[in-house]
Amino acid sequence: MNILVTGANGQLGNEMRIIAEHSQDCYTFTDVNEVEGVETAYLDITDLNAVKSMVAEQRIDAIVNCAAYTNVDAAESNEALAEKLNAEAPENLATAMKEVNGLLVQISTDYVFGKEPYNVPCKEDQQGTPTGVYGLTKLHGEQKIISTGCKHVIIRTAWLYSEFGKNFCKTMMSLTATKPQLKVVFDQCGTPTYALDLAKAIEAVLKDYAAVRANYPYAKTGVYHYSNEGVCSWYDFTKMIAEYNATTACDVQPCHSNEFPSPVTRPSYSVLDKTKIKETFGIRIPYWTESLKQCIANLKNEK
Repeated sequence: MNILVTGANGQLGNEMRIIAEHSQDCYTFTDVNEVEGVETAYLDITDLNAVKSMVAEQRIDAIVNCAAYTNVDAAESNEALAEKLNAEAPENLATAMKEVNGLLVQISTDYVFGKEPYNVPCKEDQQGTPTGVYGLTKLHGEQKIISTGCKHVIIRTAWLYSEFGKNFCKTMMSLTATKPQLKVVFDQCGTPTYALDLAKAIEAVLKDYAAVRANYPYAKTGVYHYSNEGVCSWYDFTKMIAEYNATTACDVQPCHSNEFPSPVTRPSYSVLDKTKIKETFGIRIPYWTESLKQCIANLKNEK
């Protein structure tokens, strides 16, 4: 299969590059930003004609959209740009895939939930109740994709981290190694997601699609949830980062989220129910501490 990856220089995009190294499929990696030493084709996914042209030239069978506007706080004052990148651009990708009878794998977020006081894992068919612009625009993106009628697998994920780019894990590795004391939010619960694990789940989806792609419509089209197994707070996440990074001398203290004012209210509980993706694609999902330990070991080996 010919597979197009957008946002290829971000966390998940870089993990998809690792997946591609061992794949028999042909991958085209695109982004609007160049990274020295990394082969990347320029593609502005807000330009429908450019997307269609790339799809035609590379004879693309499936797109994995790793591109998004992800700055949660900044989105509150940049709603038009967030809507363009998180809703209109995915619609362009869906339109292009509809025309060639291809598959769009869209990465969405747990931020489509949050306004309702959930206390059990969120299921795919729950009504979206975003608390801010970021979650709202990502929900709009899901809706626009579905409305095109293209084959699609929308995967909502949460608390993404990796060896690449800027993320919570790397930030806390640095802070717990250099600060004598640190306060971390305890009243927001979810599940960290190691981007490599998510990339492997996407690979499973693509392999499944490759086996049946002559069929239309794709029977497994729909919305799915993926994060690592387990539940924790940002405080718990930080404590485990410190432990695996051997920086336990830092005194990490739990605190309420109101000690860190933000222009948007973040979900207090956004644990995702992963039953559907596990049963549909036969995916084994590692526990969050297992994957965190692997990521930190990789980061320490890089030094």
